[in-house]
Amino acid sequence: MQRATAIIAAGGAGLRMGTSTPKQFSELLGVPILIHTIRAFRQVPAISAIIVVAPAEHRALTCALLASYQLADHCTVVSGGKLRQDSVRIGLALVPDDSPLVAVHDGARPLIAPQDIQRCLEAAAAHGAAILAVPVKDTLKAVAPDTFIRHTVARDSLWQAQTPQVSRTDLLREAFAKADQDSFVGTDEAAVLEHGGWQVAVVEGSETNLKITRPDDLPMAEAILMQKQPAQQMRIGHGFDAHRLVPGRPLILGGLEIPHPMGLLGHSDADVLSHALCDAILGACGEGDIGRHFPDSDPQYKGISSIKLLAQVIGLAQRKHFRLANADITVVAEQPKLAPHFPAMQTILAEACRVEPTAINLKASTTEKMGYTGREEGISAHAVVLMASQPLA
Repeated sequence: MQRATAIIAAGGAGLRMGTSTPKQFSELLGVPILIHTIRAFRQVPAISAIIVVAPAEHRALTCALLASYQLADHCTVVSGGKLRQDSVRIGLALVPDDSPLVAVHDGARPLIAPQDIQRCLEAAAAHGAAILAVPVKDTLKAVAPDTFIRHTVARDSLWQAQTPQVSRTDLLREAFAKADQDSFVGTDEAAVLEHGGWQVAVVEGSETNLKITRPDDLPMAEAILMQKQPAQQMRIGHGFDAHRLVPGRPLILGGLEIPHPMGLLGHSDADVLSHALCDAILGACGEGDIGRHFPDSDPQYKGISSIKLLAQVIGLAQRKHFRLANADITVVAEQPKLAPHFPAMQTILAEACRVEPTAINLKASTTEKMGYTGREEGISAHAVVLMASQPLA
């Protein structure tokens, strides 16, 4: 199969959705529409590059979103133009010369099936250009401005266009050049190709490949998505860690340095709270414990911030297609008082875990002067996490 580049047209404002940000940032089952769309193209082996055309004012937000879902390395993000045709032209200029095919897809069509993308690519490779479309099923009426019917439109040969719309790269570039020369504006790439005199094959698509346009489309899309996805898997993990208190070391808990005469002893920064959280996440993923991944015999972890280790653990969980649903952590320490520091810790931990701060619950307790924590010889921490499976990227 020939290599292809995907252009994800996500440059529209989505005004009909009535949201403050474009519709591609709205969520379906907790994941932004745009992420669902990109994941579908990532599952097609022939797609060797993805160009995301975003609104200029939301380009930074788009880049941050892709980074948070581990997709930044697989996509190029560019600012779009005023019209869809302008945005696609900008993306087309970045398509590599060694990509014989280019597939243009609406960023707000998140339910596209990878196998339908593949079928459209194969048809374009055979015929030069192809689009997904579905036969019109409803009776169509031509309506006058006064909202009275003029006549019924014969639907026998009518199809409703979808995306992706795929063509040879050189052919689409020629079609755009002719459209620019003639000041022609088409509503989609097929219209631009038609204007240039090129034939476009039609591949029957699916009714579920709907475009999110209005608020009512979201619950419909979620219902379809829930039917497609396997049942979500939930896993519980528990972590525990303890370190000795010694003079001359900073006290680091939850990635935050806390004023105290003593700090925790360890090969890294000895952040027991973060270590317990790491162990809980690793346990839920069936990946052993923190010592297995970051042994204290390895000099590269000498003095390392445990928040960096936590970020790596979250990355490992995401590669296994799990995300943190929530964490409940208890720190056992006689001194110092930790509650005033919890909001700052929550922010640090949430950022490393790629969740909202409310997903991280922190508590402090003492042992009423009993044991090593009661004698202020050390500090310990317990963490319990719930990990939820997420769709394959």
